[in-house]
Amino acid sequence: MSPTRAAPAGRWPTAGAALGAGLALTAGLPPFGWWPLALAGAGILAFVLRGRAPAGRLAVGAAAGVGFLGPGLLWMTEFHLAGFVLAVVLQVGLFALGPAAVPAGRGQAVGLPAALVLVEAFRGVWPFGGVPIATLAQTQVGGPLAFASRLGGGLLVAALVGVVGVGLAALGRRAWATGGVGAGVVVTLVVAGLVAPSGRDVGAIDVAVIQGGGPRGLRAVDNPSARGLEAALEATERLPSGVDLVVWPENAVTVEGELAGSSADDIVGAAARRLRATLVAGVVERRGDRFRNLAVVWGPDGAVIDRYEKNQRVPFGEYVPWRSFVGRFADLRAVPRDAFVGEGPGLLATPAGDLGVVISYEVFFPRRARAAVSAGGEVLLVPTNASSYPTTQMPALELGAARLRALETGRVVVQAAPTGFSALVGPDGAVRRQSDLGAPAVLTARVQLRTGATPYTRAGDTPFAALAGVALAGAWLLSRRPPRPGG
Repeated sequence: MSPTRAAPAGRWPTAGAALGAGLALTAGLPPFGWWPLALAGAGILAFVLRGRAPAGRLAVGAAAGVGFLGPGLLWMTEFHLAGFVLAVVLQVGLFALGPAAVPAGRGQAVGLPAALVLVEAFRGVWPFGGVPIATLAQTQVGGPLAFASRLGGGLLVAALVGVVGVGLAALGRRAWATGGVGAGVVVTLVVAGLVAPSGRDVGAIDVAVIQGGGPRGLRAVDNPSARGLEAALEATERLPSGVDLVVWPENAVTVEGELAGSSADDIVGAAARRLRATLVAGVVERRGDRFRNLAVVWGPDGAVIDRYEKNQRVPFGEYVPWRSFVGRFADLRAVPRDAFVGEGPGLLATPAGDLGVVISYEVFFPRRARAAVSAGGEVLLVPTNASSYPTTQMPALELGAARLRALETGRVVVQAAPTGFSALVGPDGAVRRQSDLGAPAVLTARVQLRTGATPYTRAGDTPFAALAGVALAGAWLLSRRPPRPGG
């Protein structure tokens, strides 16, 4: 008896099923958050892959990737249509390699989760330094699988999505033993994540998050007021003294040249003195055709005491890869300047505590949050700006990523955006406070300062990516072994 079943007849029904699997995966992403549908999508993908030749598996992976990443990366059209098309082509190509690498036969049960992990790991570093948005882990933000991120970050969550998918496909074929094994693995790892070390409280501070409000859906070059100093100051004026930390959004302050000695420096410093609080604000320093994206700290005495420069830039948003080449085919006036690249972990030493910081896009990169916490961050700040986007997709994706970073690091996450979503997220990934889009808001809460490490903070992604590579190789060896008699 052959160890695999024949592929379903007909290319179009198969392509439709694979595309449907991708669309079901997208339904798990914020702002939808229908995480059970994403698991069903993984099940459909596993079922359709069964028994296919390598070319067929590649085609199935490509169709599923279009359904998953086409809608998942739609936010990029706000920066540039050419950038969106290029990103989707590259990302779908990467995603398709995962199913293509899965062996037929008995090795699929191990090979599919392992291949999905390797795809997620590679998407986190390439192209353009990684575009880890619309990932399998993000489809599970609202579900129980997210708790496994304390053990292995988003890569372990992606593996569990694959395990559930294989299990569902096995149950669809009435392979009860395989489905039962998968369920046991998933439950064990989720419970282990729930009870895993997540750090400890070492104090608490009173925090205020400032959202100035303003119009949405306009490009940054056309809408400077939405992220301006005036809106942040107006919202801050409603804040009484007595807080320890005030957080303003990304791009709250824009200056030509150096911040030091500018009128904006004096204005923000005066606000910090009035409140007798530490104030962290997003600052842009423009220098000709380049700029710096900073998180700057003013102390209670009104003086600047620390700053962090963003490391991970947004491709086609904060810089244009291959600008001279792309400029021959596309209008780049919407992205007139390229950002400098910062260095080092995001850590701000302040009177309110040691503050980890990831600026905007960096919240999607687990390694940036891990670096900030490993350097001593007791709380994680996310100054961001999603006011250019006309829909809720990017603000919701950012908040979903913030929830994963909270679970992975065991830290409270404080997110400040000029037009939302601003939020306070507990170390358990639960959203404690959240603003509405567009409206001015001031969110206040008493926030725990925490030290210690989760298993993921200690280990990072490398061990899980390596384990996935070993598992995939083992799956191929397993698929090549002849079946046992009667098996």
